[in-house]
Amino acid sequence: MPDPATGAGEPGQTAWRGALDAAPAFIFLIVLLATHNFRLATWFVVAGAAIALSVRLVRDRRIAPLPAFTGVMALAFGGASLVFRRADILQMKMTIVDGALGALLFGGLAIRRNPLKHLLGGALKLTDEAWAKLAVRYGLFWWASAIANEFVRRTQSTETWAAFRVGAIIAAVLFALAQTPFLMKNAKTEIGVEPPDVSL
Repeated sequence: MPDPATGAGEPGQTAWRGALDAAPAFIFLIVLLATHNFRLATWFVVAGAAIALSVRLVRDRRIAPLPAFTGVMALAFGGASLVFRRADILQMKMTIVDGALGALLFGGLAIRRNPLKHLLGGALKLTDEAWAKLAVRYGLFWWASAIANEFVRRTQSTETWAAFRVGAIIAAVLFALAQTPFLMKNAKTEIGVEPPDVSL
């Protein structure tokens, strides 16, 4: 699936971008399990997010809007967690970011300006009805992710939360793949462009 900003849909490029974006969460989990030091693991999140954004910028000369937004949020929440020495700040990132993304989609639909269509219209050709359905699906998914994150961070250990965060990334990838039949049925894509992954 292509980068929403560039429209590049080669499987190899999609795979490396996905791995790059997910790496900080996986490294965070590994470091946390190995050291039980949340602050140290957070440094790896911040460094990993900075490296991921830099590599994308150098290699692609641009960063897709959604990965750019989530990458900057990782830097912001991770940095704030380090500065204020509060683990819950980093843990709240998923709640706030996913909640905001869901609200953005539903708010856009309410005023008849679909953010997904604006973001991905160059890569996908869908009817307005299909765009709306896709936005509702992603909006509900992001809100469900935000609620699940809030429950886990409040009731479970930091190690369990870190494992959940990795699981959430996997769930997002599976959710995006699950939309493929819908996109294939409703989309007329341009040559060489596959349905986009907006889950990262």
